[in-house]
Amino acid sequence: MRTNFLKRSKSSTFALSSKYMKPIQSALISVFYKDGIEAVAQALHQNNVTIYSTGGTQTFLENLGIPVVAVEDVTEYPEIFGGRVKTLHPKVFGGILFRRNLQSDMAEAIKHEIPAIDLVIVDLYPFEETLAKGASEEEIIEKIDIGGVSLIRAAAKNHRDVVILSHRSQYTEFIKNYNSSEGKTSLEYREKLCRDAFKVTSEYDSAIHNYFNRSNNSVGLSIEESSSTVLRYGENPHQKGTFYGKLEGFFDKIQGKELSYNNLLDVDAAVKKLIWRLQGILINCFMKCSSLQISIRTP
Repeated sequence: MRTNFLKRSKSSTFALSSKYMKPIQSALISVFYKDGIEAVAQALHQNNVTIYSTGGTQTFLENLGIPVVAVEDVTEYPEIFGGRVKTLHPKVFGGILFRRNLQSDMAEAIKHEIPAIDLVIVDLYPFEETLAKGASEEEIIEKIDIGGVSLIRAAAKNHRDVVILSHRSQYTEFIKNYNSSEGKTSLEYREKLCRDAFKVTSEYDSAIHNYFNRSNNSVGLSIEESSSTVLRYGENPHQKGTFYGKLEGFFDKIQGKELSYNNLLDVDAAVKKLIWRLQGILINCFMKCSSLQISIRTP
């Protein structure tokens, strides 16, 4: 099957702005979890967007009555090795990565019959969930996504022209944005999705690294702003402080001001000092990391 190839402006360069609106004429959808993807696919279909897909996602969409172009028909190469290799092909990644504002890239895409892909939707294999279920090593390794991560990175890299949805939690916002913009997306929105995409791949790779490094008792730390709490102030009142992690999981607030950096230092020092014994409990009161008093309570 032949697909519709490039229909783009021939201009080689032009200025960009946050309002640089790009229409979506084609999309590649490859998701593990199908939750919410029907609404996205229907919105695209209603706007005559060409949808490419593979495997289970292709079957799912076709069962909904949504026409799909099989990636195999574009690459003219079948899925191999039990589905381990599906989208890893120049015609797929070329369609995502070629620069629409460069005449040389446009010419190469036309020469090699590479269809432009304006939207990439990927939901990665559930590596951490498989690990948490206590699966065998073979099952865990099979849930290391290769093509999906590559698609996300490629689309994010070329976010100037390509939209990347890297998690199903983005679907609702995308549909709202897509419909309100008459099937177009702004550069500002694509940049946001780009940041989200690299966050997804970073966390995914960190989980895989930690799994393979578990015997060395070395764990990589991934810090994300969404799991942080801004403190009242830092070490000094004029400084800012942030706690990374789920602060509400450690404390139940009864009353009073928000915690400061020094409050947490005091708590940390107190926890390190507390000694539980069968005959009594050693209790310390701390202020600015200095022990003020010690008391022993015995039965």
